[in-house]
Amino acid sequence: MSREFVAGVDGEIVAGVDGSPESIAAADWAAREALHRGLPLRLAHAWRWEPIDLPLVQDRATQERAAEAVLREAETTIADRYPDVALTAEVLLDTPVTALLGTEERAEMLVIGSRGHGAVAGFLLGSYGRQIIASATRPVVAVRSRDGEPAEPPTGHVLVGQLGSPEDSAATLGFAFETAATRGASVRAVRAWSLPSLYAYSPASMRLADEAGGLVPYEEKTLREALAPWRERYPDVPVTEQVELGSAGQVLLSASGAAQLLVVGRRARREAVGGRIGSVAHAALHLAPCPVAVVPQG
Repeated sequence: MSREFVAGVDGEIVAGVDGSPESIAAADWAAREALHRGLPLRLAHAWRWEPIDLPLVQDRATQERAAEAVLREAETTIADRYPDVALTAEVLLDTPVTALLGTEERAEMLVIGSRGHGAVAGFLLGSYGRQIIASATRPVVAVRSRDGEPAEPPTGHVLVGQLGSPEDSAATLGFAFETAATRGASVRAVRAWSLPSLYAYSPASMRLADEAGGLVPYEEKTLREALAPWRERYPDVPVTEQVELGSAGQVLLSASGAAQLLVVGRRARREAVGGRIGSVAHAALHLAPCPVAVVPQG
């Protein structure tokens, strides 16, 4: 039996489950995050009846029972592990992408499973997972599995990539600092930069770089300015700043080994099927050893 939401709580964390070890790992991570944030957890399994006239295809009632069994197994597992989490579980009668995106009205974040490499199905990182990440208006966290347990070290910093202007990265930094604050963790903020070409820097930015004393001080100043409001809002969160020459994806991946969570941003826009998630998020989702949060930003 599903438990009720905690009275007075406006948001929730939603985890997509599909019967795979990866989705159980995602639900496990989501349950611990729900405890950190004092939020209820909602497990969602997508199923839609589509009759196909083929041999050995189960009838509707059999498929419906199977969908319910997948959900109840996940619910029982998470309830046993985390009895203090306010937990509900629901079969959503739609395709995985539409179903999970349809929960965003109350969701603080969406959590899905990921194998990293290879073709996957359901809510896992694959065609469905990419569509969810590309279209979501809430942060989406992709969690890898190790025998049904999330591949996340018990300690470590929250690693966040700061790209673009302070305004561009505000949502990404805000999510990283909030997560670190709820976990009692530190933040490691990384800004990668590359040598300029004729088109990489505008005349105005080159002038600002000259005023700052060069490209490296300019990049360091940009990172400090982006972090300033979040340092003020979360004064108890320790922060390490890192400015490094190289591509953003490579720099973040090289720094992700000791992280408990990697946070990256993507442009917030609704796209058709097959929408892009950006090269940095793509590299992080497929290669980072820790869970990855992709945050829509302006």
